[in-house]
Amino acid sequence: MIVVHASELHDTERHARGPGWESLRMLVKRDGVGYSLNETRVQEGAELHLHYKHHYEANYCTDGEGEVVDVASGAVYPIRPGTLYVLDKHDKHILRATRGDLRLVCVFNPPLTGTEVHGPDGSYGPPAHDTL
Repeated sequence: MIVVHASELHDTERHARGPGWESLRMLVKRDGVGYSLNETRVQEGAELHLHYKHHYEANYCTDGEGEVVDVASGAVYPIRPGTLYVLDKHDKHILRATRGDLRLVCVFNPPLTGTEVHGPDGSYGPPAHDTL
């Protein structure tokens, strides 16, 4: 059994951050469950240009309001508590927090190692194919 409390992850290698966002990596690849799970906060007013070329991502909003833009189609989808959006086609997207900090529970497959950083195009590199 794995039991993790978010407060234990602050200022550790599982606390990722960048301009306008921070993420607690609650589950990572080495935990061996086949996916990773993050608690992510996007600061009000932040606009993130993202493109996960090698990962699928599901995001469930628990707090705040914002929007996600599908760059390919231009479609804009509102986000509020209770909204789930899934990047099922490695969608290039823009995420905005428009009212309060946007809080998301994010699941990645394949799992993140927890040490990834966004490249200039907003993506993570290909996952390592090493053992857990």
